[in-house]
Amino acid sequence: MNDSSWGAPPSPEYWGTPEGPSQGAFPAGPAYDAYDAPPVSRTQQMPVLPDAGRDAEDRERDLGAALPGGPDFRDEPPQEPMASTPPVPPVPAQPEKKKAGRDLRAAIGVGVGLGVVILASLFIVKAVFVGVIAVAVVVGLWELTSRLEERKQIKAPLVPLAVGGAAMVVAGYVSGAGGAWVAMALTSLAVLVWRMTEPPEGYLRDVTAGIFAAFYVPFLATFVALLLTADDGPWRVFVFLLLTVVSDTGAYAIGWRFGKHKLAPRISPGKTREGLFGAVSFAMVAGALCMQFLIDDGTWWQGLLLGLAVACSATLGDLGESMIKRDLGIKDMGTLLPGHGGIMDRLDSLLPTAPVVWLLLVVFVGSG
Repeated sequence: MNDSSWGAPPSPEYWGTPEGPSQGAFPAGPAYDAYDAPPVSRTQQMPVLPDAGRDAEDRERDLGAALPGGPDFRDEPPQEPMASTPPVPPVPAQPEKKKAGRDLRAAIGVGVGLGVVILASLFIVKAVFVGVIAVAVVVGLWELTSRLEERKQIKAPLVPLAVGGAAMVVAGYVSGAGGAWVAMALTSLAVLVWRMTEPPEGYLRDVTAGIFAAFYVPFLATFVALLLTADDGPWRVFVFLLLTVVSDTGAYAIGWRFGKHKLAPRISPGKTREGLFGAVSFAMVAGALCMQFLIDDGTWWQGLLLGLAVACSATLGDLGESMIKRDLGIKDMGTLLPGHGGIMDRLDSLLPTAPVVWLLLVVFVGSG
């Protein structure tokens, strides 16, 4: 190439000749000819960007903003977020069914068995029923004194209590209320003397518990024997037992189904006001029927009052027994009766109710 070609643009034919650059190349600059230009390297250094000194986090943020879907790029409409699966509502907890708290089959079986024995002895031979009362008293005293010694280290003398308690029941049946009082006094004296054979430590505590046991179990049970002495004595005892059982049943049935308001939560958390209402209602209806049809010269309105009194005394007796057991830290006085506990657990409502029924029947229809 001669000097005249310096600065002159190559002819159009030049771009397609073998000597010219490849197709698509640009002409060389004015300072040198295309033939004199150094070969262009396929790997070229990338220019330094103005923000090369920024940290990687800023560059990634800027890059993300420039990508589709970022805040600065709106060529495509933003996609709707995927609908999340709605949370499954929690299944409400089913309320637990109320349970009786005891073996009902065993309780019903034992109750029916005791009822047969009591009724058979009551209407066949009165003396046999007196013996049943005496046996129940002795067993109840054994349970009470055993729990006192186990839980409180109180040693109430059992021997004079058992002998005096049985004598109290028999004396009440044979000699009436006067005989029962005399037997009670002699039993208390026997407790005082019997305890003198032991060391003096705890003497006052033990004899006090013994006299309390003599009054609480055998003396109150003596009023059942006093009911039996009347001409219609078996029916009076039957009414007394029936009304007490009906009161307890009404309290249990209504309280278990509808009970919400506690009657005495510090003493017996299971008893409710609704249960007390059931006891009163059931006992008053049963009392009206019993006085009208089973007791000589009785009327229905007397039965209403009798049923009300029985429901109140039975409830108080149950609460009193619960108070004793709560103080001793036990649930039942014994385990002799499956489904019921001990004898004392069945006598708790009967014992304080016996003098109430005896007194009201004497007032309403006489001693017989």
